[in-house]
Amino acid sequence: MADELTQVHLTGAQIRALAHPLRLRLLGQLRLDGPATATGLAAALGTNTGATSYHLRQLAEAGLVTEEERPASGRQRWWRAAHDVSSWRRSYYEGDPDATAAAEWMEAQQVSRFAELARNWRRALPDEPPRWRDTGEISDYLLHLDADQTHALMRELDEVIERHRRAGRDTPAPDARPIALYLAALPRTGAESEPQERAP
Repeated sequence: MADELTQVHLTGAQIRALAHPLRLRLLGQLRLDGPATATGLAAALGTNTGATSYHLRQLAEAGLVTEEERPASGRQRWWRAAHDVSSWRRSYYEGDPDATAAAEWMEAQQVSRFAELARNWRRALPDEPPRWRDTGEISDYLLHLDADQTHALMRELDEVIERHRRAGRDTPAPDARPIALYLAALPRTGAESEPQERAP
């Protein structure tokens, strides 16, 4: 059986280190495609090797990436993500305004990235095989829960997602591809319009 998912609850130092556009992309690329060199990462992300090497070292100092020994690699340094998943809550950083600002930046990046992925998927739909065209599903629901019930719901959904993640990794299908799944439970503030039950 494959190893269990590894998760890091970001410390103040770690979230401050990660709250940088290139560092966030580097860590994401290593998690998506596995170990790589600074040269390979620079090519994949369209940046230069010097900047990539510098930011990889910053991530390593924060404990978010680690160097991987490869005897036949010569002078090239191989890097891998130290964890599969990062998690954080703003409450972790009370009394640390820089870490709180970093958490806010990370949350804004998540929203922007989701919007970008959704736009890209909609543009790509005409060229997708028929069996994939209806898989890019976006749903919203309106529930009436208290804080404890909301936490319980999210933990239960996390367990379901982890079960499917393991199944996809342990027994991948021939047409398997990376799926970006975003999960959010956002209490309404009263300023939003009424959500739809399901919006394809």
